[in-house]
Amino acid sequence: MQLAERTDLSHPFLSQLERGLAQPSLSSLRRIAVALGTSPIELVAAAEVTADPTTDPPAVEVRRAGDAAPGVAGFAEGSARLLAHSDRPFHPLEYTSDNDSPGEYYEHAEDEFLYVTSGPVVVDLDGRLELLETGDSVYYAGGVRHRWWSEVGGYRLFVVKERPRGFGAGRPAGARPS
Repeated sequence: MQLAERTDLSHPFLSQLERGLAQPSLSSLRRIAVALGTSPIELVAAAEVTADPTTDPPAVEVRRAGDAAPGVAGFAEGSARLLAHSDRPFHPLEYTSDNDSPGEYYEHAEDEFLYVTSGPVVVDLDGRLELLETGDSVYYAGGVRHRWWSEVGGYRLFVVKERPRGFGAGRPAGARPS
């Protein structure tokens, strides 16, 4: 009931989501993520983790570029594709966007690493602006408010994020459900 109140979504709808009988819209997914203190991409990753906590992830996991891999379109004004789908200590993902304005800040407890595979991209780290070009990277600790954009067109990032420490991490700073 608390999640229904915090998301302004109906209890029956949330119940259907939990049982796999309904699919959330991007707006609903975002509201749920914010209420749980995480991000939409982390919810997608969590949904892919096996329900059996005694099962170890495979020793090797290969993902080919052409493999069908779940992603989240519209995540933080771009699209993200998880590159490893098991319960791992970090979550690598590919993020693609053409957003040309800063948008909202994100902040989470886990560390994050960005590598620009095509750019340029402006990265705002707690108000410190860095212009990164293709091949540049940045590492920042958990708790650093961050956002990124490009003033000249599309860009692609390789992002490595620590696995969330429960759903208390990964909320947009000051975000309200949309």
